[in-house]
Amino acid sequence: MTGWIVLGLLVLALSPLVWLVPSRRQRGQMDVRLQARRLGLAMQLAREEWPYWLGKTPPNPCPQYHRPRPRGRQDSWCYWQREPGQWLNKWQEPCTDVALAAQLATLPADVYKAEATPQMIALFWGERAQPEALPAIADFLKACA
Repeated sequence: MTGWIVLGLLVLALSPLVWLVPSRRQRGQMDVRLQARRLGLAMQLAREEWPYWLGKTPPNPCPQYHRPRPRGRQDSWCYWQREPGQWLNKWQEPCTDVALAAQLATLPADVYKAEATPQMIALFWGERAQPEALPAIADFLKACA
């Protein structure tokens, strides 16, 4: 009987350690982020002001994958994906640049925002898609940088 009591107390004492084990989703996110690092992408969690007209509210903070741009690039743009394949600027106008629209169409459905500044190119990605979507993201960032 005392053996069962000792075993029960031991299980009770060690049960909070189970909370420290990452979930399957967290392990998947860590794997995707390590693969992105190997591909030369940087990732950070960024807080963002999302437009009210987006179909679903993205997470806040949201994972931002980015790459630096070479010196001399002056183009700046920002597009949000309202629905899969529908990229709009802040005035809710579709992307008119044919080459950029074709590149944006290659991105997964859970990319919420694509933005370019003279210093860097960034994507806000929900990471809900399979890790197979990471090469498409890396190719887009390399092509637009």
